[in-house]
Amino acid sequence: MDRWFLIAATALAAVGGVIGMWSVHKGTRNRWTVIWMIAVFAAQLGFLSVRGEARAACPLVGLGEILVFLAWSLTLFYLVVGPTYRLSLLGVFTAPVVVVFQAVALLPGVLDPDPQRVTGSDPWRETHAAMSVLSYGSLALAAVAGVMFLVLDRQLKDHHLQSGLFRNLPPVRELLKSMVRLLWIGVALLSIGIIAGFLMPRQSGGGHLVAALAVWTGYAGLLSVRLVRGLTGRRTATVAVLLFVVSLSVFALV
Repeated sequence: MDRWFLIAATALAAVGGVIGMWSVHKGTRNRWTVIWMIAVFAAQLGFLSVRGEARAACPLVGLGEILVFLAWSLTLFYLVVGPTYRLSLLGVFTAPVVVVFQAVALLPGVLDPDPQRVTGSDPWRETHAAMSVLSYGSLALAAVAGVMFLVLDRQLKDHHLQSGLFRNLPPVRELLKSMVRLLWIGVALLSIGIIAGFLMPRQSGGGHLVAALAVWTGYAGLLSVRLVRGLTGRRTATVAVLLFVVSLSVFALV
């Protein structure tokens, strides 16, 4: 049952992304992207609800569940940030990332077909895992906004001012504000996760805590440099994208 929810969420995200890209190609703005992503969010909630009931805990056991939770977090932050700050096109860039995360989770052997109840669960451990992955949703969306910023910056330099993508992209200033805001939210959530990590039993999750600290240090350094010395939008976007890619690699190695 839970797998069908995930398949539906992946298909909806793919269709929403394709329709959104086609609209951009034609030079029009498709406001249905938000509706598609709401449907994706609902299907993701269905998956996580069924999975959480089976686990009797937050469904964050194994790579498959972590990827779906991350995709859900990314969709959540898009629905909060995108429509609120008139960044509906952000959904066109977000949908492919959601599809990739969930498609990997659907690969044979990635998602546990028979989830077992979690015994002896520690609340601090669950808080550490949930807040860390939730923070990645915000940081992932910041990276998506960073890619949009770099695309817009390139089009401005190449004088592609009449393309459908350029005419539909939000102002550079709005993109930069949203990206920095998402970075701060991500760092704040990751800070909560790290504090919970220090409070959980020492014999478990040590590698993930070290990885979380390394990621936090990188993002905190970026925001500190921007706050104290100043950093151009292009460099901020580039570092935000690179940090997210590197941080995924760090957790994959743990």
